[in-house]
Amino acid sequence: MSEPIDSDLRFAILIDADNVSDKYIKIILEEVANSGIATYKRIYGDWTSQRLTSWKNVLLENSIIPMQQYSYTYGKSSTDSAMIIDAMDILYSGNVDGFAIVSSDSDFTRLAARLRESGMQVIGMGEQKTPQPFISACNSFKYLDLLYAARMAEEVDDDDDADEGLSRAKSRKRTRSRGGKRKDTEVEKPEAETVPEDASADVDSTVPRRRPGDNGGVSVDPDVIADDDDDTEEVPFGEMSKADRRRHLRKIRESINAVCDKFSDDDGWVSLGQLGDQLGKRMPDFDVRNYGFKKLRPFLKSLGAYEFDEPSADNGQRQIYLRVRE
Repeated sequence: MSEPIDSDLRFAILIDADNVSDKYIKIILEEVANSGIATYKRIYGDWTSQRLTSWKNVLLENSIIPMQQYSYTYGKSSTDSAMIIDAMDILYSGNVDGFAIVSSDSDFTRLAARLRESGMQVIGMGEQKTPQPFISACNSFKYLDLLYAARMAEEVDDDDDADEGLSRAKSRKRTRSRGGKRKDTEVEKPEAETVPEDASADVDSTVPRRRPGDNGGVSVDPDVIADDDDDTEEVPFGEMSKADRRRHLRKIRESINAVCDKFSDDDGWVSLGQLGDQLGKRMPDFDVRNYGFKKLRPFLKSLGAYEFDEPSADNGQRQIYLRVRE
């Protein structure tokens, strides 16, 4: 969860076409729109190259200006230099309050740090392969591949619900057509397949268990966080084994506990809003959508390590507090 940003801030979107797929364009624009107004929208690459053809189809539709940069030497990227030069020109123009640097390339680490030194808000966007130094140099970082996968999963669920509704409507229509009268009969559903009691023995134990959670998120087993295993690679969270999930979630929980220790009252309570703000400052790439949730509270509840309190305020506003479970 990133730190709150004024919705009136002006952003310059700079996209490295060599390292970003055109399928992410909607997510890129929406993420910037959540933080402010895009006043510059530029994309950099060698547009004489056939591999950028797919990008050309979305530039006009989204009013993105292509910046031509020839590859003077094979194997060397001149696009990075062009982006950096333009970013500094825009910075000194004084027309923006922040930058969205869209690339998975670590070469933009120093640029992001320099922009922040000048008081700019810097939003980084890239895939999970993005090196950690670039992520840490940004105010917030968005994993485009995770957000894209979550969006595709939602669309599949919506299509399944629509197909199911259409099938039920057709079944009712056929029922009413018999004899010309409506009959309030329900369509018989096939019985659900039962799973033998010992079927769990055949299931790979490395696959994380899922159960329905708030907002369709993955409910996390608290025991998953307790164990230790640091000899694993970074992989998409949805494909992690139990050992990978333990290591990844342990880092998040350590940051949450640190915030609780520093900002809690005498009874250990800290407001959910303050926790979210501090997590965004400590972990630029933290976003509950990476784990299948839409809100912070359901994600925290899934960890099973915190208790919540929701006292009713006199002004009608709801304030949520949490503390580490004893």
